[in-house]
Amino acid sequence: MKKHHLLFCLIIILTCGPNLQAQDQNFNASWLFYNDQVAGAESSDFDDSEWRKLDLPHDWAIEGPFDSKYNARAGGLPFHGTGWYRKHFTIPENTEGKVVRIEFEGAMYNAHVWVNGQLVGNRPYGYIGFEFDISPYLNYDGSDNVVAVRLTPEDLSSRWYPGAGIYRSVWLKIDEPVHIAQWGTYITTPTVTDTKAVVQNETKVVNKSDQSKTVSIRQQYFDPQGNEVARIEEKIEIAAQATATASSYVNVGKPQRWDLDTPNLYSATTTVLDDDKVLDSYQTRFGIRSISYNTDGFYLNGRKVRFNGVCLHHDNGPLGAAVYRRADERKLQIMKDMGVNAIRTSHNPPSRELLELCDELGLLVQDEAFDVWKLAKVENGYNKFFDQWGEIDLRDMILRDRNHPSIVMWSIGNEIIEQSDKQKGWTVAKKLNDVCKATDPTRPTSAGFNWYPAPYDNNMAQQVDIAGMNYKPTKYSEVRGNYPQLPIYGSETSSCTSSRGVYHLPIEKYQTHESLQVTSYDLIGPPWAYPPDVEFYFQEQNPFSMGEFIWTGFDYLGEPTPYGGKDNSTNGRWNGHWPSRSSYFGAVDLSGFPKDRFYLYQSQWTEEPMIHLLPHWNWQGMEGENIPVYSYTNCDEAELFVNGKSMGRKVKGKDKTTLLVDFLRYEPKTFDSPYRLSWEVPYEAGSIKVVGYKDGKAVEEKEIRTAGAPAKISLSVDRSTITADGRDLAYVTVRIEDKDGNLCPNADNLVNFSVSGTGELIAVGNGNAATTEPFQADYRKTFSGMALAILRSDPQTGKIKLKATGKGLKSATISVTTNE
Repeated sequence: MKKHHLLFCLIIILTCGPNLQAQDQNFNASWLFYNDQVAGAESSDFDDSEWRKLDLPHDWAIEGPFDSKYNARAGGLPFHGTGWYRKHFTIPENTEGKVVRIEFEGAMYNAHVWVNGQLVGNRPYGYIGFEFDISPYLNYDGSDNVVAVRLTPEDLSSRWYPGAGIYRSVWLKIDEPVHIAQWGTYITTPTVTDTKAVVQNETKVVNKSDQSKTVSIRQQYFDPQGNEVARIEEKIEIAAQATATASSYVNVGKPQRWDLDTPNLYSATTTVLDDDKVLDSYQTRFGIRSISYNTDGFYLNGRKVRFNGVCLHHDNGPLGAAVYRRADERKLQIMKDMGVNAIRTSHNPPSRELLELCDELGLLVQDEAFDVWKLAKVENGYNKFFDQWGEIDLRDMILRDRNHPSIVMWSIGNEIIEQSDKQKGWTVAKKLNDVCKATDPTRPTSAGFNWYPAPYDNNMAQQVDIAGMNYKPTKYSEVRGNYPQLPIYGSETSSCTSSRGVYHLPIEKYQTHESLQVTSYDLIGPPWAYPPDVEFYFQEQNPFSMGEFIWTGFDYLGEPTPYGGKDNSTNGRWNGHWPSRSSYFGAVDLSGFPKDRFYLYQSQWTEEPMIHLLPHWNWQGMEGENIPVYSYTNCDEAELFVNGKSMGRKVKGKDKTTLLVDFLRYEPKTFDSPYRLSWEVPYEAGSIKVVGYKDGKAVEEKEIRTAGAPAKISLSVDRSTITADGRDLAYVTVRIEDKDGNLCPNADNLVNFSVSGTGELIAVGNGNAATTEPFQADYRKTFSGMALAILRSDPQTGKIKLKATGKGLKSATISVTTNE
């Protein structure tokens, strides 16, 4: 079958979850940390008694401080330098003769690992998981063992905030000599119908002993309700110091498919037995679903689905890069509320937790490997390691992730500089594509191309199954005409920038603003960028496109475009507009508060009636002057009222709003958007209200009132009960309100926090991209009237109480229950 010439159907069952053997131990507790160079710290007898005690995951850079001596492009935080981690532990005597491995899910970056003073290995790429067999280096007599990890992230190594430290989980694995290999199962289905699925399982088993072994491999499968639906057992022989693969299949009747609205997850148990002795047990979950692609689009379970996608960086704002499952869950839930059905893990392998959550929530994933190959974007980037590690890292990403039902394509790169290399660029792309196909032939490959037409003219786009186009909506039809057999989609779109709650008048197209903020009328962006409306239009005009992934769903640390510097500039430093130090690209700000643009996407990507209104209605001193008022809605019509007086009813799609635009490869300087309704309203204090109509009936409304002076603090929490495990989080929204409960949209009051009970305040934020206030503090100014406090549970049950106070404001208190 020639690539791109025929529909290729990919029908697969996929495992998800950590894929941990029953005896694997979470190794996150009780580490010691030192943030500087120090001689001899790898030695087992090194004196670390004065080092800081902490639990993993940990990101040392998010602790700050912000400083202009650090690169604003990477968040203005101290992510580079040297960091040491050490952990003391003992191994039971009966462990000798077994295989002991240590797994790191992510360490940023250039990790070197020692056990009892002996170097066991290194891994440079901070986003990839890895493990080492440490059996030969351990003391089995009950005496102390020490694992030491040195990380040496470099300045000018990233185009965004990478974080620092051992920021993902660590596991200690204790196995019999015969055991299942790391990421050792691979489950596919050659057939999926409504009546049955054929489940094919390939399990790689390792024999570390000096004798050949014959063992039984038992596979058991359980439906989403926990009922066993199939099992099979087979014997395999494994030579000494070798690996063998056990291959089997079963039929699963009436499969409950994994889909966007019904993300059904089965579970499986793989057991290795020597007669009746259990040598290893491997627990997974999996989902049954079919995917297919052709030049007409993407199909999930036989149904055409367009990507309503977002690009997401890996940090979680005030928490930095350290992985918290609840932080990723909240992020994804907010994205689903916007109407998102797909995530692009830009531009690196994501955490295990994020993929598990996408499996559970019914989100499609493009799993992306690299932002750079051989040619540099910043002087100390991954290009330094690509020749040695590129294929290994890509293969390991796929081995780790290939059983997740959420993943529907592999991306081998983003905006790779080799796009312009006529001789070698396409050969590197082919080599990486071949790695993907050899490791997982069930999914297509892709890459994000931004230098149209170079990657097409240079035979590079043709090396992947699906060509992603970054910021070229006006060229979709041209590419289809020139390359009719090449499936395409918007792999990165819009790049509109804005600051939540900020509105600059008059509406104008500017590069930067003296406030270091960006207007939320949703039209400002860098030279390649355009309002979301433009992408909506060209997606409609080109129904063969598989959809889009907007840049970005959430704001992220670093890369403060349009402030600071020039993209892909190898001089690297972006401090020209300090303290601007984080993204303005998100439809949601760094604290997780939706911007107006969130509702513009929601109006296109959701069906439940909604309506949104902007701007705020506090324009003292501008009485009688026209204020542009916008409404985003999925209703048929909307009517605006000012202090009870109708300003007219308008029809979506018919009554258009003229937007100022100025972006590459687009000649007009305006775009008449059918996706926004607007009115010019002379300002008078009071209220504005918009009412949405469907089939002539009022179904939704939104009202904004002119706020008085700040009078009180209001607190609300995303969950009133969380788990008492030392890792669960509660997000508290802080609002400054007038005496009547209206949000004060321009308030920047300082709020102080105090916490008591079974938890702690671990981070604060407000969504302001241009402030150096610390994230780890017991105070925060509000931005556009709002701030955020993040609480973390203790291991004990009880209640966490948060009190917020501010000068001249009525205080507020909220409590969160922590349960087992």
